[in-house]
Amino acid sequence: MSTSIQRQQIGRSISSLDSLRGSSIFSAATDARALKCGGADAFAAPAQDMPMAASVASPRRTIREVVIQSMLAYQAQQRRRRRKRKSLTWGGADSGDGRGDDGDVGFWEEEEGTMEMAQIGADRTKNVLILMSDTGGGHRASAEAIHDAFRIEFGDEYKVFVKDLFMEHAGWPLNDMERSYKFLVKHAQLWKVAFHSTSPRWVHNLYLAAIGSFYAKKVEAGLKKYKPDIIISVHPLMQHIPLWVLKWQNLQKKVVFVTVITDLNTCHPTWFHVGVNRCYCPSEEVAKRASLDGLEPSQIQVFGLPIRPSFCRAVLVKSDLRKEFEMDPELPAVLLMGGGEGMGPVKKTAKALGESLFDNELGKPIGQLVVICGRNQTLRTTLQDIQWKIPVKVNGFVTQMEKWMGACDCLITKAGPGTITEALIRGLPIILNDFIPGQEVGNVPYVVENGAGVFSKSSKQTATLVASWFSSDSEELKKMSENALKLAQPDAVFDIVRDIHELAQQQGPLSQISESLTSSFRQPV
Repeated sequence: MSTSIQRQQIGRSISSLDSLRGSSIFSAATDARALKCGGADAFAAPAQDMPMAASVASPRRTIREVVIQSMLAYQAQQRRRRRKRKSLTWGGADSGDGRGDDGDVGFWEEEEGTMEMAQIGADRTKNVLILMSDTGGGHRASAEAIHDAFRIEFGDEYKVFVKDLFMEHAGWPLNDMERSYKFLVKHAQLWKVAFHSTSPRWVHNLYLAAIGSFYAKKVEAGLKKYKPDIIISVHPLMQHIPLWVLKWQNLQKKVVFVTVITDLNTCHPTWFHVGVNRCYCPSEEVAKRASLDGLEPSQIQVFGLPIRPSFCRAVLVKSDLRKEFEMDPELPAVLLMGGGEGMGPVKKTAKALGESLFDNELGKPIGQLVVICGRNQTLRTTLQDIQWKIPVKVNGFVTQMEKWMGACDCLITKAGPGTITEALIRGLPIILNDFIPGQEVGNVPYVVENGAGVFSKSSKQTATLVASWFSSDSEELKKMSENALKLAQPDAVFDIVRDIHELAQQQGPLSQISESLTSSFRQPV
């Protein structure tokens, strides 16, 4: 194909591209090596990794002009490379493809990844990428709740991915966060030191900048893989590096980036990044912290913590649930949980409850116990082997938590934000028996000061308290249940996805331009 014919085809094909300036196109991301990064937040890449500079259309140059010039430069470069290969291999002889120099593959003839120009600007399913990490169960639970809410609310309008981008694409220490976190929280003082020592902005910015200088390129590859129109972070370390990548690619105004905070009160400062479109806070306390850390009022929304949509639906009445789970229909029930990993003093507390909920004088139980051991199979087996004097149900990992909570009268758990929020929706009085230093410290006063529960680290004291509630028609239990319902925000996850949808609508129709197209925007140095 001659150069003149190619020029005519390019001119006809891309006449519609002048209207694309400002449109949202993540697939317009180019190789990071083609960008010159500047500013306080940018990393200085090695010179050998930056042979080209990004071409950005100025007000005096239309997208059409940029593309045509880039196309011709691209074709000229391909011809030079082809001639060089011929001279090295065949001494300048024809390669045998029957095309010669004029037979170079035209840009629109790229075999892989090229889309028809008629598709550009067309409506399509938008991609949503939710960034999370399994450092604790709350981040994945919130991510999956948002995923399900998008499906329920918008059907096939969005394609939602829940991914740990660091695990998939980065190296150590980013791909080792889950194991490191589990080790640190088992040694609470180590985690406390790590949490507070990285709180100053200059410390975590320096740390993330150093890490990002090694792995930003790989994170960029991960973003290109999913080509998100919307990025949702549900983890405090999933803001900075992805936002830096978007900034380098000049895509900050084209890709919607939001943060959904999954801590009820005490938040690590890495949650708050001024570059996000929206920061969804679960409480007014968190919103105040976001404001103090530099976010504008227009960036902050308080909807509550996103909880799986099943908690938003009405459940069966307590008597029906107890019949379904083969529980005693008359005895009040306490639910004992240790999180997804079955952590904390679950065994000790269960044994204490087994004693306190049995009335020795009457020779009969005054309550029953349900234990959720999560993935801790050893704990489950141990508790199942005990000869109990009261009715006890021992479960592993369960998927119908809304039903188990609906069947019980109070809850004993550590101060995890997700479990607390679920209990509030069900109106369950809460006894908090433990917390992780740092992010869970503030959850204790959030529950206690709002009259939705109490705090007790003593297993014996906890068991005695439950027995006092169950031995009589406790007004305290009823009052705490009412206070819990006042704090509940069951529709939070739907409020969040609707607001994200509105943000995406404000961006206008998103363009479908292949990587092979956008790579031509580079200009030779």
